[in-house]
Amino acid sequence: MLKVLKFGGTSMADATQYRKIRDIVKSDPARRIVVVSAAGKRFSEDNKVTDLLYLCDAHMRYGVSFDSIFDMICERHIGIANDLGLKVDIRSELEVLRERIQAGLNREELVSRGEYLSAILMAEYLGFPFVDAKDWLFFHYDGTVDQEKSYAKLREIVGDGCAVIPGFYGVMPDGKIRTLTRGGSDITGALAAAALDADVYENWTDVSGILMADPRIVDNPHPIERATYSELRQLSYSGAQVLHEMTVFPVREKGIPLNIRNTNEPDHPGTLVSEEFKEPKDAQQRFITGIAGKTDFSIVTISKKGMAGAVGTLREIVEIFEDNTVPICYTPSGIDCVSLVCPSEKLTPHLYSVTESLRREIKPDNIKVVDNISIIGVVGRKMAYRAGTSGKIFAALGEQGINIRMISQGPDELNILVGVDSKDYAQTVRVLYNAFVK
Repeated sequence: MLKVLKFGGTSMADATQYRKIRDIVKSDPARRIVVVSAAGKRFSEDNKVTDLLYLCDAHMRYGVSFDSIFDMICERHIGIANDLGLKVDIRSELEVLRERIQAGLNREELVSRGEYLSAILMAEYLGFPFVDAKDWLFFHYDGTVDQEKSYAKLREIVGDGCAVIPGFYGVMPDGKIRTLTRGGSDITGALAAAALDADVYENWTDVSGILMADPRIVDNPHPIERATYSELRQLSYSGAQVLHEMTVFPVREKGIPLNIRNTNEPDHPGTLVSEEFKEPKDAQQRFITGIAGKTDFSIVTISKKGMAGAVGTLREIVEIFEDNTVPICYTPSGIDCVSLVCPSEKLTPHLYSVTESLRREIKPDNIKVVDNISIIGVVGRKMAYRAGTSGKIFAALGEQGINIRMISQGPDELNILVGVDSKDYAQTVRVLYNAFVK
């Protein structure tokens, strides 16, 4: 069995966290591939190393000394090495980096050095070989990952052995370092797991899996024990703070389960995500997986007699929004009306252009725009087999005097969406959580 592990910034913050990681890795011989982020915050007022590296770049660009900032980076890494009794010459690595910054090191390579330094330290501490991401993670010129070439190279380098790999970056065809998006170490971990056909991809962070609701709104929400990749996608799109879709795509494509774990609570099972789960028909489990939402939407409703029988009207409406670069998130509809739900920040600058184009091209009977709308998604793979779910939502919200401005259920029956006034957003989440979970 092979497990690929990725540790986030908070897990790499100091020597105490390194010790936790070693205990986690050494507790299971299947944990042979470790992908690491740059050192994160040790406390709320602390700095992430990656942010400090961006500051170094900004100072260089404006001709301002970056020495005080770089000294903070040195202090962090030298401190970790000393606390752990490591023999790696981290001082020399840092001095070489300082000289390269002064010589005009490009931004992408500069900001990738946080992961590089973390990986060097962790490799010695674990006694694993260090495998530089630039030696296997290859990009095309358009910035997409060359999966076939990358996968083959990592298999060649690692074989059946162990490795510590820095996340967040790879190499372009011309040899230049290229970074992934922020949080790109998650993507590196997923790519490594897919390349090596891992049995499990463990993503270690500072939370014990995914929670069923936002803990800033609901007190002590239950963790999600198991979820499908489709549910994870629905929760992420609805606003839950979970892994980005690009993060899970490589492992989902290979059918590799994802386990989200907490470095600070290593015995907690976290959340297991897989393409599907085989469960006994009589299993007593919650049919709601999670509740998530977003605020600041606008609803544009276009009404016109005979719209239901007209050919091409919906296409024309969508094209008007597309021409104005306004994304459409949801499209609930009636017989002779259609509503388009859009992020307010995207719609507002183009509202006049959109409405004028609609009047000119569609000639509607009425156009109505409602702002300050929040959309909450109730997500669950078993909702399709439970009668009365929508009725329960109406009843629960009605009892609390919350007016539903929109309701929509996807054809895959994985989620039910409700739109409410933004002033009712937090209360709606709490009411739904209490109705379906407690």
